[in-house]
Amino acid sequence: MGTISFHKELPKPSTSSPASSSTSSTSRTDTVNGSHEFKIKGYALAKGMGVGKYIASDTFMVGGYEWAIYFYPDGKSAEDNASYVSLFIALASEGTDVRALFELTLLDQSGKDRHKVHSHFGRVLESGPYTLKYRGSMWGYKRFFKRTLLETSDYLKDDCLSIRCCVGVVKSHTEGPKIYSISVPPSDLGQHLGRLLESGKGADVKFEVDGEIFPAHKLVLAARSPVFRAQLFGPLKDQNTQCIIVEDMEAPVFKALLHFIYWDTLPDMEELVGSTSKWASTLVAQHLLAAADRYALERMRLLCEAKLCEGVAINTVATTLALAEQHNCLHLKSVCLKFVALPENLKAVMQTEGFEYLKESCPGVLTELLQYVARIGEHSVIACGYRRKEAPLDGSDVNGRRVKPRLQ
Repeated sequence: MGTISFHKELPKPSTSSPASSSTSSTSRTDTVNGSHEFKIKGYALAKGMGVGKYIASDTFMVGGYEWAIYFYPDGKSAEDNASYVSLFIALASEGTDVRALFELTLLDQSGKDRHKVHSHFGRVLESGPYTLKYRGSMWGYKRFFKRTLLETSDYLKDDCLSIRCCVGVVKSHTEGPKIYSISVPPSDLGQHLGRLLESGKGADVKFEVDGEIFPAHKLVLAARSPVFRAQLFGPLKDQNTQCIIVEDMEAPVFKALLHFIYWDTLPDMEELVGSTSKWASTLVAQHLLAAADRYALERMRLLCEAKLCEGVAINTVATTLALAEQHNCLHLKSVCLKFVALPENLKAVMQTEGFEYLKESCPGVLTELLQYVARIGEHSVIACGYRRKEAPLDGSDVNGRRVKPRLQ
């Protein structure tokens, strides 16, 4: 049988000058930090055990090495004055030239946080981090604290001392240039789920809200909301999960709720209500905040709270303040109180029907409002009320706020 051979002409050496190249690398030195708290109970019994005798903590791991705290009730050595207690941190595992930063803290047990701290952290060290040459090497203080002062201090409570040790092991590594360059697009999970909602494919549950039907997917709802999870899969789940009737919520609000659950973003407020009115956008944000709280959607609740903070206005602030009180939105509540308490706003807000709703639904908030007003100054508020013209109510669609108006 014959053989088949391939012949290829070898490339000729290039006569042009070689292309220049440039590479780089970076060395990074950081600390791997960890801490350990060591309690010494029965100090009075440990005292008198003898100079050079110690109580050791259990070993703990930081930066790939084991460490231990050593406490000497009668001092480490007589020549360094045995009237002091000594405290050290020791390398408890095999290691050579281990460089580290240390902090030894004797904790104040009175609650005043007057701890006794010796630390390498947060300051410039002339010789750099401390180096431990071998297993058993120590860093600490032979004269850490005078014994007579320790025994009459707040560091000793119920015959117990509490010591905290922080260790920062110095580690270095070199980062070379990347040999690849791949552009990773942002997550599009929300877009895929959003399109699933829009298509209705695979929907296995329906909600009836104010006469309108909304199909959805049980697993998506359960993954996003613990309330839906309990309602659809919990031991007390609804008997009829094919079509669940949602009370006390309007259809546009529930539609926006589903939009957030699937898309992970709030819908366009103006598009949702079909209006460019700032009042209408605030109104829907109020309803969405209540819905987010109802279904335990914390991120949605915070987004609505931020939008309401941005949109505080004379004609809506009272109802927003009531909402903040009812749903424990502390930041929003503070913003509303400060806005209402301003001399140029107070009188106008008090004339809105929303303020009447606030008085009826959250009378306790009025006391806090008075405190804010008092800080600004009673005289300036009165003077402002007589000198300034009455502020406009920013629109004609206030409609009375004793109850929440319906969204169109």
